[in-house]
Amino acid sequence: MSDSIIGTAPRRVDGRLKVTGAAMYSADQHPQDMVFAYGVYSTLASGSIEALDIAAAKSAVGVIDILHHGNFPQLFHVPPEQFSVEKILTSSRIDENRLPFEDQIIRYAGQFVALVIADTFEHAREAAYKVKVSYTGGATMANLKQGLAQGKPADTGQGHKRGDPAGAFEQGVQKLDATYTTPVETHNPMEMHATVALWESDKLVVYEATQSVVVHRNTLAQIFGLPTERVEVRAPFIGSGFGGKLWVWPHSVAACAAAKVVGRPVQLVVPRAQMFTTVGHRPETQQRMRLAADAKGKLVSLRHESLNTRGTGDEYVENCAGMSASLYSCANVETNHATVKVNRGAPTSMRAPGAAPGLFALESAIDELAEKCQMDPLAFRQLNWAEQNEEEKLPWSSNHLRDALSQGAERFGWAKRTPEIGSMREGHEVIGYGMAQCNWDALRTPSKARVSLKADGSAEAFCGAQDIGTGTYTVIAQCVSELTGLPIEKIAVNLGDSSFPPGPVSGGSWVTASVLPAVAEATRAALKQLKGFAASEEGGLADAKPDEIRVSNGKLEGGDKSIAFADVLKGLKLASADGEGHTGMADSEKHAFSSFGAHFVEVRWDPGISRLRVSRVVSAIDVGKVINAKTASNQVEGAIVMGIGMALFEATDFDERDAMPVNNNYAEYMVPVHADQPDIDVILLDYPDYNLNEFGARGIGEIGITGLAAAVANAVYHATGKRVRDLPISLDKLMSDEKQKGIVTS
Repeated sequence: MSDSIIGTAPRRVDGRLKVTGAAMYSADQHPQDMVFAYGVYSTLASGSIEALDIAAAKSAVGVIDILHHGNFPQLFHVPPEQFSVEKILTSSRIDENRLPFEDQIIRYAGQFVALVIADTFEHAREAAYKVKVSYTGGATMANLKQGLAQGKPADTGQGHKRGDPAGAFEQGVQKLDATYTTPVETHNPMEMHATVALWESDKLVVYEATQSVVVHRNTLAQIFGLPTERVEVRAPFIGSGFGGKLWVWPHSVAACAAAKVVGRPVQLVVPRAQMFTTVGHRPETQQRMRLAADAKGKLVSLRHESLNTRGTGDEYVENCAGMSASLYSCANVETNHATVKVNRGAPTSMRAPGAAPGLFALESAIDELAEKCQMDPLAFRQLNWAEQNEEEKLPWSSNHLRDALSQGAERFGWAKRTPEIGSMREGHEVIGYGMAQCNWDALRTPSKARVSLKADGSAEAFCGAQDIGTGTYTVIAQCVSELTGLPIEKIAVNLGDSSFPPGPVSGGSWVTASVLPAVAEATRAALKQLKGFAASEEGGLADAKPDEIRVSNGKLEGGDKSIAFADVLKGLKLASADGEGHTGMADSEKHAFSSFGAHFVEVRWDPGISRLRVSRVVSAIDVGKVINAKTASNQVEGAIVMGIGMALFEATDFDERDAMPVNNNYAEYMVPVHADQPDIDVILLDYPDYNLNEFGARGIGEIGITGLAAAVANAVYHATGKRVRDLPISLDKLMSDEKQKGIVTS
């Protein structure tokens, strides 16, 4: 066997296709006779449709049909409680429970009210603007504050309690009682949601920008009353999703129904403005943190109450307090979650759902309590390290958080920090240092895979997972190369098709940990079959026993003989040796699985020109074995930039009068650009976690954003003395003398 390719940094095997334009995304698919659909979207957020005038639109050039509540095909609902991680390969999931055009009720601005199908995109869009809709308006809840005014929050029943947190809080020496808020954030990947649907006789084929071809297939099959064998979803390339493309949204259902009605393939691309309304978002949150410590700085009580917005017809819980139950050692802990209805589309998972806003609150509060205890923020966290998962009462499968803290602090130069506010300066700029821990669950879900060793000397792997830009194609090729010795350029990886052996959702940071064991099992099965072929009379190694044959550099070795894979197959006139693999969940009864890390952030504040910037970030991440150092670092770097956006820029604004989004475009929804990029230094600790899988790998895509916003906020406080508890940290909050809302301290 050649030197291991696991842990190295080969280039992405799909990179050339992407940079040359050969990679085909959903909207690039143009089957013969394809027509185009364009939505008509509601212009109010609450009420009902009184009348729909489609006469002018129907007579417009190129229009084929216009679908709406009065003529839309009958569809079926997805049964409740269909999705579970354990049964992910057969699960279904839809976030907006109402199917498109199901009734005349308007629940949010931007809701589908009609769908125009025409011969060109331009004709469909022109006709959509001619559809006249009359509405009867209703009472509108535009934000969390208005939702609370209309009704009591709904307790979700999700939470955790141990010890006596209320009593311990009262007995604490140092206490903090503070409320933190985060706004609506919108995913906004560069590739907009897109569907191309066609019916091949009684089979539905869908090209979809989805993070789960398998769950998407299962869900569409239930909605259209079809067996899963008659639905195929394809997504060979996805222009990222950040969680917004995990589940089935109304546009996909509408496109599939439209294709059936007109008898031709239909393409439907969601406009950028509707990316803010009808395909999910991170909900608005309000989080009350009550923490207490003893005289030595040891946590004695931790309470985390989380409240998030949801749509009027849907349920969604942002699990903000999930990490608070286990990240720190504390005997008295209570977490709970509640929701409040507002007139917005259904919220959904966004990168590190729950943990990203939750750790903003937790890690900000930890910093505040450390200051009350007159302790260095790093020392306070080190003191309160959790040796085991105290929520589940299980040992960690692997936890090197202390190493991450020490390595990150040393690389960053944390020891140079002076604790006084505004005490670190360089020229006109005031320098602030801040830090925070980061944390994300580590999971392994069921997955299947198939591997073929072919007569031309190549190998091919198949899995119904998908690559959303994270490098899944590449790490699978590395896995096959590791076990066969074939060079990576001779390995073809096939993903993004529900007809392949089913694979997991590309979300939750669990794909690598889940897929690689299945691919490895399939590769070994193919090698076992190949060894059997080789040990046959004409196989080239007839004198060897199959279980004694060795594998090295694409060859089989038995005794003093060696034969290439391809020559074995050619000699027997066989096309391939094939194997399948199927792996399941990790054993969660013996260990608690999680990934850990620490962010160290430097900000620079120039009060003379009111300029705030993140100038430097060092992140030390403990995510088990690193399979590909390049793609792993890329994932953390991207998450850091997204965390900077969360801290300083991102907020979807809604008009308080009518709940209409007012910055639903890239010109006004602010995200970090190249000029906002700090120096980023990522330390990957690379401690294998063999309790999770044979490669020791854990997920890495989401942990990088968790805690980052808090690290920025903590650095801003160190520089300016302004404790911003309400994201984003906009300049008006730094220049205002008004107290931040929702603060009750003691």
